[in-house]
Amino acid sequence: MRFIHTADWQLGKPFGRFDAETRAALTEARFDVIDTLGRAAVEHGAGHILVAGDVFDTEGPDERTVVQAVTRMERHACRWWLLPGNHDFARNGGIWDRVQRRAAANVTVLTAPAAHEIADGVWLLPAPLLHRHTLDDPTEVFARMETPGARLRIGLAHGSIRGFGTQGETKNMIAPDRARLSNLDYLALGDWHGTLQVDARTWYCGTPETDRFQPGRDEPGQALLVDLMSGTTTVKPIPTGRFRWLSRDWPVADAIGFTALVDDLLASCEPAATLLRLTLSGVVPLTDRVAMLARIEDDLTHRLRHLDVRDADVVARPTEEDLTALSSEGMIGRAGALLRARIADDGPDAPRARRALERLFVEALRERGEAA
Repeated sequence: MRFIHTADWQLGKPFGRFDAETRAALTEARFDVIDTLGRAAVEHGAGHILVAGDVFDTEGPDERTVVQAVTRMERHACRWWLLPGNHDFARNGGIWDRVQRRAAANVTVLTAPAAHEIADGVWLLPAPLLHRHTLDDPTEVFARMETPGARLRIGLAHGSIRGFGTQGETKNMIAPDRARLSNLDYLALGDWHGTLQVDARTWYCGTPETDRFQPGRDEPGQALLVDLMSGTTTVKPIPTGRFRWLSRDWPVADAIGFTALVDDLLASCEPAATLLRLTLSGVVPLTDRVAMLARIEDDLTHRLRHLDVRDADVVARPTEEDLTALSSEGMIGRAGALLRARIADDGPDAPRARRALERLFVEALRERGEAA
């Protein structure tokens, strides 16, 4: 049995903090990924695409969002299985009734916790969310589902196996050993927006089109191509996303080093498909700071799809008069005097003391700003 596991499309996501052109591009990319998945299914010989929740960003998307979703799915030669998640949970008269009225024969909405035989002896066990949040394990229903003559059992669910850093009581919590407890050959999960293997039979596929800045996670959106044979599970990520959302934290000392970082970044990405959140810090000569700002404007702002620069921690290197003025800053002044004495001694610690004094100057500037 070969299928594609995907989730967290969140069609209709507003992207409100971006300019109109970027919002439109990000919105359209989420529809286009449906076609990317459909083509991938044909290319890899996968007859089914399992969508593990949050097909839509809300339970009440506009009509265009619904029509775009359904019409794009129906034109591909594969079967789509759609599971309600916490963003688009199932309720009477809600989004899924609208989808079902428009859906073609190759689109099945899984609003009820009932097993479906999707191929000879291959059973799909869905755990749709009927509310946005529940304190119960939504996959406990697998125990009540009959799968006569099953040779493969595939679970489909949306929720958290880990807290993922959340505080308080985690909602929609799924038992970490659910695949074993329910005798599943594979458990396809949604909710976590990055690809994550929980165990040999349990995976989060991640979102197919990345939608947020996440430090340390540069990979574009993807889905999972899953091959199941009795006792064997093979999972292969397949790229699906158009846009990359990058977070970079660059300490800088001068314009030359900054230019090298910019050049490396632009050489490693497709600028028009890149959104960058850039955090800068350091003490640099004033002329270098001006040059850095010009490079940001010329080579990042105008070339990248979106740029968010945070440069409050980059300051011009203080003059001798600036450093002398620290002597009137109370405790900061006393620390500055000690550092200046180390610098005057010209011992092995003098260079470190100079850097520390510059950093102290930065902190004094920040303290004055906060006081103002």
